[in-house]
Amino acid sequence: MSDVIDNNSQYAKWIKEISKRFKRSQIKAACSVNVELLKFYWSLGKEIAIRERDNRYGKHLIDRLSKDLRDELPDVKSFSRTNLYYMKGFYELYSNEIVPQVGEQSELIPFYIPWGHNKLIIDKCRNNTDKAIFFVKQTIENNWSRAVLLNFLDTDLYERKGKAITNFGMVLPSVQSDLAQELIKDPYNFDFLTLRENYNEKELEDALMNNIQKLLMELGKGFAFVGREYRLVVGNTEQFIDLLFYNIPNHCYVVVEVKVRDFEPGDMGQLGTYIGAVDGLLKGEGDNHTIGLLICKTKDNVLAQYAVNMINAPIGISEYELSTLIPKEYKKSMPTIEEIENELKDKHKLDERNIMNAAKINILFKSSYGDVTPDFFVEGRVQGFQVERDSL
Repeated sequence: MSDVIDNNSQYAKWIKEISKRFKRSQIKAACSVNVELLKFYWSLGKEIAIRERDNRYGKHLIDRLSKDLRDELPDVKSFSRTNLYYMKGFYELYSNEIVPQVGEQSELIPFYIPWGHNKLIIDKCRNNTDKAIFFVKQTIENNWSRAVLLNFLDTDLYERKGKAITNFGMVLPSVQSDLAQELIKDPYNFDFLTLRENYNEKELEDALMNNIQKLLMELGKGFAFVGREYRLVVGNTEQFIDLLFYNIPNHCYVVVEVKVRDFEPGDMGQLGTYIGAVDGLLKGEGDNHTIGLLICKTKDNVLAQYAVNMINAPIGISEYELSTLIPKEYKKSMPTIEEIENELKDKHKLDERNIMNAAKINILFKSSYGDVTPDFFVEGRVQGFQVERDSL
């Protein structure tokens, strides 16, 4: 019977199916436990807030409550003074949004992310429930880790998302217009870059490409990098797009042009040409209209709005923020990445040579000088005597 089972493909398939079902049930159980625990935290936070408001147990209720609960439940780590304050803040942040008895997911949305994520949101979104709900939804949709959530909380994503000046409502179908508007931020935060003062467009593009993972994160959900200085043959000419992306949720190409100066209305013609070329040469049957994004150092919002209103191609205009600049004279004296890598390679080779030399000297001079280590080498000298390089 055992041999029959060993050679039975259907049995093996069944085992794998059981394994997958068990893992799914574990995930569901963990989610269910998380929801129930956060419901408890919210309700306890409500009880604390009401009793503090009524001054029923004095001014130091949370301190006393923490001590008594830990005495009552010594193995439970949830009742620290800090955590009880977070529970109270959890209730106060969503006191008008959550009705746990109803059980509808839309009203339970903060319960569907881990407590650690919720604590970050409580810290950063106090008294702003709309902002908190925004980050809860973004966390769920994008499966953000705590580190990624903290990054976007610190870069004011809520204030920037969907704020760019565009003509999407005029030139795109309504459904795509709403999605495209949410796609564009203003300003974009490029603080992950370090550039010299008076940097040019090539240096900015080089820095963005060297930090492509952080750039994709800043652009937002679903961006895939297609190319830099992307070549398009248009008629008898060659056109080169600064940066070309594809946005998967919106099923469209996104043409990005970067300017290290103020916005100028003439930029619209160039970007519109690139959008038309991508639509004509790259856009597939299932793709939506290509979107253009001009990211410039600064812009006059009134001038920018007039400019996009006169363009038939879908275009957004945003600024970027960049706070880390190295003075020009320092930049010249700093080694390049290639120079640092070469220096490390040379040091590695020197370390290997010194190890071999130390071993040879130990053989020749051990009785007189004891063990010699590679650290004793300085320009071929070893503690008080000259070593002939040819003998090593």
